[in-house]
Amino acid sequence: MKIHDVAVIGGGSAGVMAVLRTVLNNDECLFFPGSPKDKKRSRAFWVTKVENMPGHLEYKKGIDEPNKESLDWLAAGPFKEKLIWKKNTGIVSVKKEEDGIFTLTDNKNEVYQARYVILCTGVMDVQPTIQGSIETIYPYANIQLADYCLRCDGHHVLNKKIAIFGHNSGAAWVGIMLYERYQCPEVTILTNGEAPNFDEETTALMKRYNFKIVTEAITEIKGDPKNKILNGFVCGDKNVEADYAFIALGMIVYNELAKMLGANLDQRGFVVTDSKGKSSVDGLYVAGDLRANTKKQIYTAWDGAVDSADDINVLIRRKKRTEASLL
Repeated sequence: MKIHDVAVIGGGSAGVMAVLRTVLNNDECLFFPGSPKDKKRSRAFWVTKVENMPGHLEYKKGIDEPNKESLDWLAAGPFKEKLIWKKNTGIVSVKKEEDGIFTLTDNKNEVYQARYVILCTGVMDVQPTIQGSIETIYPYANIQLADYCLRCDGHHVLNKKIAIFGHNSGAAWVGIMLYERYQCPEVTILTNGEAPNFDEETTALMKRYNFKIVTEAITEIKGDPKNKILNGFVCGDKNVEADYAFIALGMIVYNELAKMLGANLDQRGFVVTDSKGKSSVDGLYVAGDLRANTKKQIYTAWDGAVDSADDINVLIRRKKRTEASLL
């Protein structure tokens, strides 16, 4: 079986940058962007506009479209022989052999081998359950009246009444930061039936800023998503006015493949790496949102992916140099 230089798993911002840098380094790259099911559960699939990145404003799908442009350019360019792009394919299992080579099995039961792996499987935001379904929020999330990332979308709430979904101090901090940055006239924390669990600092700040805390379960969203209107929420017998909502329920970390290889994780499930993205498993690198202690942003995903691809290139060149000196 052919052993490839590098396998990149995941087709979001980190994955595409890892592919781009690997191929432009003239290293052979197996690229698994994910199966259709994988893509639908990714952040990249749900993100439309990207307003905090220069040059991304014109795209209707702010991550997918520029990523595809880059990959199409690579696939047709002078380094095209270095890219093995396995479209609509994801990896379901990975194993490190005794000789240090990684064996990867895809969703079609095809098997591949690579000397290095850059894992870019990312995360997904936890969705709120409303009347037994997580799909109730989607029409509002799809038009960015319900959002998840402060850095990406916090600016949307300027001078607006907002509702924050969450019941712990992390959710409280989202509301506090938005209030302090964007002068929101009214902030309501919706715990959606969960018991509030706020620490002393956030409790004191919420009291100072006159936040409302509503603990009843959300039973209805009031608005007209077709006309891009959000009016608020019904929680039991309470009506909560809101022009905008932020979801602060945490993240699902897609670390299954890292776990298979025995990589070290932090308490939240993110993969612990060094500054180059190298994990505790020799030859396994991690880039993007899956890495511990990083901003979950496109530009940090790019930076980490470049570091990983370049570090691998150093190792590949060093090995070739050593082998040549022995001839």
